[in-house]
Amino acid sequence: MDENLVLEVRRLSGGYRKGGVISRGTYKQILFDVNFEVRHGEIVGLVGESGSGKSTLAKIILGLLDPQEGEVIHHTPRPQIIFQDPYSSLNPAYDVEWILEEPLRVYGKYDKAERKRRVRDMLSRVELDEHYLKSKPNELSGGQRQRVSIAAALIRRPRFIIADEPVSALDVTVQAQVLRLMRSLREELDLSYLFISHDLNVVYQICDRVLVLKNGRIVEQGEVETVFNHPQHEYTKRLLEAAE
Repeated sequence: MDENLVLEVRRLSGGYRKGGVISRGTYKQILFDVNFEVRHGEIVGLVGESGSGKSTLAKIILGLLDPQEGEVIHHTPRPQIIFQDPYSSLNPAYDVEWILEEPLRVYGKYDKAERKRRVRDMLSRVELDEHYLKSKPNELSGGQRQRVSIAAALIRRPRFIIADEPVSALDVTVQAQVLRLMRSLREELDLSYLFISHDLNVVYQICDRVLVLKNGRIVEQGEVETVFNHPQHEYTKRLLEAAE
């Protein structure tokens, strides 16, 4: 086993049943023979147009969908996810302290004092003051909500994070702040990311390598500088032209 890997995806094909419950309904295949890996400390971008299969791939990696063929090999505990829209992913009925402490309560390993200490530590790491602990999501700005969402994903100290369009709902200035925060947290907490985005400019800013997904197949992958400056596949070239 390569200790430098956090994730291996091998010959993965998959999809979902639509229009039915449990095993009824028509099966729609979305992914075809997908192969890639995420190495320790990397930020790997996953790009492609809407409908390319990005969300289905994330759900299979998270264990929310079963693959039709192939395998997903986790070399760390199963990853946590940072969602695109923190307003819908954070429970509006509870304050920030409850939202961050609840995963630790469910985990059951820590007493109340240790849970409170960890909540405050994580809030500090995402650069929010303690007075936000008593705020509810609707009392926060979009950037503050996304910081709370990042803290919630990190509160149990995972080593691998799936970030699903984490800055697409934010304006450009706040995007830059959150991207900077995610880079610094990678160093502080020894994280690896799979960073899903349709915005190639954002991927260029934060990612080390990039996977290009088209119609459920990875058509190109490599170092960001190489793929962006010397794209080989026509689809990648079109995406880059559109981003300019």
